[in-house]
Amino acid sequence: MNDSRKEILQIVFVLVGLIFLIKLFFIQVLDNRYAEMAEGNAIFRHVEYPFRGLIYDRNNKLIVYNTPEYDIDVIVKDIKKFDSAKFCEVFGMSRVELRAKFQAMKALKEYSRFKPTLFLDQLSNIDFARVQDQMDEFSGFYIQARTTRAYSSTALANGLGYVSEINKNQLDRDKTKIYRQGDYIGQSGIEAFYEEQLRGKRGVRFKLRDVKGIEKGSFGDGKYDTLSVPGQNLVTGIDIDLQLYGEYLMKGKSGSIVAIEPSSGEILSLVSGPSYDPTLLTGKSYSTNFKLINSDSLKPLFNRPLMAQYRPGSIFKIAQAMAALQEKVITPETRIRCDRSIINCHGAHSNEDLRGAIANSCNPYFHNVLRRMLNQGASEDPFKDTRIGLAEWDKHIMSFGFGGPLGIDLPNEKSGLIPTPAYYDRAYRNRPWKFSNIYSIAIGEGENLVVPIQMANFAATIANRGYYYTPHLVKAIGNNNKPLPKYTERHHTSIDSSYFIVAVDAMQQVVEEGTGQRARLADVIVCGKTGTVENAPPLFDHSVFIAFAPRDNPKIAISVYVEDAGQGARAAASIASLMIEKYLFGQTKRPQIEQYVLNNKFE
Repeated sequence: MNDSRKEILQIVFVLVGLIFLIKLFFIQVLDNRYAEMAEGNAIFRHVEYPFRGLIYDRNNKLIVYNTPEYDIDVIVKDIKKFDSAKFCEVFGMSRVELRAKFQAMKALKEYSRFKPTLFLDQLSNIDFARVQDQMDEFSGFYIQARTTRAYSSTALANGLGYVSEINKNQLDRDKTKIYRQGDYIGQSGIEAFYEEQLRGKRGVRFKLRDVKGIEKGSFGDGKYDTLSVPGQNLVTGIDIDLQLYGEYLMKGKSGSIVAIEPSSGEILSLVSGPSYDPTLLTGKSYSTNFKLINSDSLKPLFNRPLMAQYRPGSIFKIAQAMAALQEKVITPETRIRCDRSIINCHGAHSNEDLRGAIANSCNPYFHNVLRRMLNQGASEDPFKDTRIGLAEWDKHIMSFGFGGPLGIDLPNEKSGLIPTPAYYDRAYRNRPWKFSNIYSIAIGEGENLVVPIQMANFAATIANRGYYYTPHLVKAIGNNNKPLPKYTERHHTSIDSSYFIVAVDAMQQVVEEGTGQRARLADVIVCGKTGTVENAPPLFDHSVFIAFAPRDNPKIAISVYVEDAGQGARAAASIASLMIEKYLFGQTKRPQIEQYVLNNKFE
């Protein structure tokens, strides 16, 4: 009997011991609340946000920099005798707003009453100066210094993009687990594309506190602290003075200007009109301003140089000519009569050779050229013959960078459209089609679609006599002083370089004695091509112009689109010539052309 009682007591002691051990295991290992409470009483974790990388233009003029701003963090456990009325008075908020702030904060997945949680964000220097002397009245609330973006001018907003607080969807997609709620991230433009290089790396300092919450120095003599690492600076190929001038010329217009240095692919200017003031998308007013800008019917956030897709118009005739020369269906001396019974034309010309056909933008000539290109007799079946010819045409045209994204270092680049046999199969629902169904692509109309960046790149390709570098905004990253590797690779077209002299001669003729005479400059040879792109009535056509200069050793290639402005010889050619003059000589010497552009009356 005694032995039995003894065994029962032993079992009870063992069970009690096991229960205590299990409880301790849950407290110390599985449940971190008690560790948080213990550490929270003695150690304060202070995050140091890194300085985001700066952005410069090609002449090392500062475009984007950082300016101080302040967040208010709260550790709920440390709040004592909270005077909500005084808090609302100091921070300029209502009790309803204050209550909503607490509720939103506590709904966060990572919320802990023992750790700092973001409560108010983006206080400016002025806001901070107003409240800092009263912060000691609100125990548990702490100031967290950080920075926001600032700009040396209002230029290049669509290219630079903007930075804002990371949203829930972005946090969920973040496989790196680098970001936390409240972090800032590039949302568009350079800021988004180069986020990895610009963001830097946050640091942490651990500070000791006494029971009253007063700091008593570093924890462990700073052994566990990590320093923040600033982001890398970026040097762009942008000439900020040229950019500002381009935006000045585009005032009151919708369209784009893209200027490229042909020898490198560096973008000198990227103008989207209309645009917006980038300073509006910083600070506490970001959300309000973003809604206003985003709802603007003129779409200032729409980056036209990369996202607008237009028919190329007559500019495309140069690409047609190059493809036809390569396929040897014509020579530079081939003459074709301007038969306007086949397709309408303009201007006084008749039986031109290839250079003259480009210079005079002869529609019947290029209608005939495309027919020769697509119907080379590869098959006795005319439908199959056209199919074979179109596939060859596609290969040459796409080698110029048309029909797909070029790969510029900005997000949301559109591809345009170069129709393929598969495209027409879908369009005609697998019914037969041939040249007579698709001939409008010969003059840059029909199904062709291009993006302004592609047309500027096309001008650069002709300037280089047959090759291009992928257009890019950033020419140097950090200390490497180089762009990303893919932007140093040459891309050759499928066209023999010897044929490009025909295009260069014709483009010089366009400016000196043809439709592009508004682009002529006294001190340099400009090579250009006008285009008038069909638009939906009753709107005017789009005015288009591409050019490069000088003729030899070109320094700038450019495309200009002005929506609803009529002939390419007017608005677009005038703007392009002013931009070329500004870049090559530092100033414009033709005030009458500048005033013509600024008046927005293109007659």
